[in-house]
Amino acid sequence: MIEIPTDLPADIVPLSWLLGVWEGTGVIDYAVGDTRYQGEFTHRVSFSHDGSGYLNYSASAFLAADGDRPAQRLNSETGFWRLARPAVATDTGPGLLPALENAGPRTADDVEALRNAEGGFDIEVSLVHSDGVSELYVGEVKGPRIDLGTDAVMRSASTKVYAAAARMYGLVDGHLLWAWDIAALGRELGSHASARLAKVQ
Repeated sequence: MIEIPTDLPADIVPLSWLLGVWEGTGVIDYAVGDTRYQGEFTHRVSFSHDGSGYLNYSASAFLAADGDRPAQRLNSETGFWRLARPAVATDTGPGLLPALENAGPRTADDVEALRNAEGGFDIEVSLVHSDGVSELYVGEVKGPRIDLGTDAVMRSASTKVYAAAARMYGLVDGHLLWAWDIAALGRELGSHASARLAKVQ
């Protein structure tokens, strides 16, 4: 059962089942040519909000020690998740520009008007990785399931080759399950990592 806090901004209600801190373990399995990257990892993910119409996101992972290989910190991410909707005069930005018009809080009816033909809501997710990669995902939230694919990927000149990705998140038996496919190091899009997380707060 999903409990939705009564004080949430209307625009994040469809994403509210993500709120909280989640921890658990997962597996990496990704082959490039003769090299296979694999192992178990621990993962911590946080979804929070500050009263605005989006979720704040952060995640970190550690590869578990295996034989002579010590535990290793993996990539960390931070970003924002929000419903996709056209910007209007009552929105702030870009940059620090204030809204051109004042309006009351958005309502459940405002959000319901955003529902797509499949019965879900289109979403946008902006992520920055600690290794210099930035991703813009577009996708859909429909009940307790989210499907995302990259619309744009940027990387600094110092990063390894990373071209595209797809992610799936779902709430199953009170656990957050996710899978992440990537196109990296010259390989086409393929399975890369997955995890099962439990809410810890």
